[in-house]
Amino acid sequence: MADQAQQAERAGGPPVAALAMGADVAARVFAPDLRERLGACVELAPGALSGPLTDAAARAVLADVEILVTGWECPPLTPEVLAYAPRLRAVVHAAGSVKPMVTEAVWERGVVVSSAADANAGPVVAFTLAAVTFAAKGALRTAAGYAAGWPPFTGRTGADACTVGVIGASRIGRRVIAGLRGSDAGYRVLLTDPYVTPAEARALGAELCPLPELCAGSGIVTVHAPQLPETRGLLSEAMLGLIPDGGCVINTARGSLVDTEALARECGAGRLDAFLDVTDPEPLPAGHALLGLRNVLVTPHIAGAQGSEVRRLGEYAVAEVERYVAGEALWGRLRREELGRLA
Repeated sequence: MADQAQQAERAGGPPVAALAMGADVAARVFAPDLRERLGACVELAPGALSGPLTDAAARAVLADVEILVTGWECPPLTPEVLAYAPRLRAVVHAAGSVKPMVTEAVWERGVVVSSAADANAGPVVAFTLAAVTFAAKGALRTAAGYAAGWPPFTGRTGADACTVGVIGASRIGRRVIAGLRGSDAGYRVLLTDPYVTPAEARALGAELCPLPELCAGSGIVTVHAPQLPETRGLLSEAMLGLIPDGGCVINTARGSLVDTEALARECGAGRLDAFLDVTDPEPLPAGHALLGLRNVLVTPHIAGAQGSEVRRLGEYAVAEVERYVAGEALWGRLRREELGRLA
């Protein structure tokens, strides 16, 4: 239920809310019907705060805002910004990760934070499962040879052919495992995650093992761990070297988790294939080896909500605001102590 302070503020009328994101983002994520729905439960500031949150126009809006609905291109909520928003009680993020935007000052203020990461997860899961299917069929290699005539089957046929190694039982990782287990392809799933017990892994439908064992036993390795100092270069040259010949690396998490140059060497030698929606650096510099390899598909961070899919982010955020105004529990609420395990 809402606390007494929130109830007292609402007694005089609906809470004031504002959008804080790129103007084009606001137009794509919040269609007119969603803005109308949002305006039915809050007093919505016109337009969107699409520039610095410290300029005069933004400060005038922030002075009365209780709910800030954020999205892509929203600047960090620094102590200076928060000083201009004395009534701010909730941040509802109409996107996935809040790490670039939510500062320690937000938590110290006691502001409630919610994210539409669940809504963004679905497209990433679908993208990953599609990449797994292509990898199992050897699609990249087959397509590369098609111009020269009808190519032979190049999918994996060894003992590890149907074994998929999942790095990280994150929100997305767990849903990928569920998708693999529900497939008719008969995948065996290995999992590595320091926060998961063997019993929990079995409940998910996976076998828990250390990273070296996962790499050595998986024909396809897919990355779903968070970006942390300790996960940088997690798929190192040594780990990549353990993946069987003809294996494939899929990364829809963060580019820094994979040793980019080591992967380029493995793929350049034809030993591994890769589907990379994220890279380190991002974007890759023009002429980078990975961009010219026919057994590698690099996409520009499109696995998450794109095109018509972005509407689901707006729908999720509007529903969260409605729950907040009604004093109900937020489905996407995040807590400070959880950030270390999130993307």
